[in-house]
Amino acid sequence: MKIDGGFGLTLSGLDGAGETAREAEDVGYDGIWSAETSHDPFFPLLVAAQHTEKVELGTGIAVAFARNPMTLAGIAWDLQAYSKGRFILGLGSQIKPHITKRFSMPWSHPAPRMREFILAMRHIWASWDEGTKPEFRGEFYTHTLMTPFFDPGKNPYGHAKVFLAAVGEKMTEVAGETCDGLICHGFTTERYVREVTVPALERGLDKAGKKLDAFEISLPCFVVTGTSEDEMDKSATATRQQIAFYGSTPAYRPVLERHGWGRLQDELNAMSKQGQWAEMGERIDDEVLNTFAVVAEPSGIAKSIAERFGDLATRISFYAPYQADPSTWLPVLHQLKAV
Repeated sequence: MKIDGGFGLTLSGLDGAGETAREAEDVGYDGIWSAETSHDPFFPLLVAAQHTEKVELGTGIAVAFARNPMTLAGIAWDLQAYSKGRFILGLGSQIKPHITKRFSMPWSHPAPRMREFILAMRHIWASWDEGTKPEFRGEFYTHTLMTPFFDPGKNPYGHAKVFLAAVGEKMTEVAGETCDGLICHGFTTERYVREVTVPALERGLDKAGKKLDAFEISLPCFVVTGTSEDEMDKSATATRQQIAFYGSTPAYRPVLERHGWGRLQDELNAMSKQGQWAEMGERIDDEVLNTFAVVAEPSGIAKSIAERFGDLATRISFYAPYQADPSTWLPVLHQLKAV
């Protein structure tokens, strides 16, 4: 099992990206991921590639539909070459309001569009490999022009791995069919992964003639921990609020419904529209919290994660929506790498 770290959600500049990545590599993390939140997801990885030698560098996630296949084909080519083959292009669809209102880009049929997006990007890479004219004509994307001036040629380190973030069954099938790995959402449960995610992945893999044992599953795991009762309470409160935030999103309703908690989604959604963000966390009782999160003292985290996901996930990261001492995770990291 690989253990991944990240730059965090509050990276305010690039000055610390190299040091953060180097320290993560030195202590034993296998991958470093950056997210497209308030900053660009690619620039920190470019800096990180300068300061590291072996750690994998991925976007978790970059918004695919804010761009087009040609744009991302070029960015991934450059980061794959500059990192000497260590780049993972992690993509996500985002939701319609963000795509149409924030990015002013088209939205339609997200799973079929994503499938075509990734296939088009792979087609572009193949055209660069072979020095041939692209001939991709799809429902959503068309790529039929490439002149020598814009052709970077074959990448000396091969194609970047492509991972796709998915919750619903259709998008998960697309991940299995077209990608090298799946990025599970933090808002998931062991039961949902076993009963919904893996079967959907296998359907997608079957379409492409691939096997699950050659596919990567990256899973960010909610962790509630602390070394005192006060720390445990604070981390639990923050995690309840984060779970409630995700639970208010209609697209994630199937995860709650799998456990018979569909009405909770209705309540959270209604409260979110009233701006009751803090109060929403109070709707997450201990049963829900313990289903979505590993709740344990630091010495028990690795065992609990391994029991839930040891036979499912090939990559794990710690999802802690609160301030925690970084040293908390080092023993857990080394224990999990031994699984």
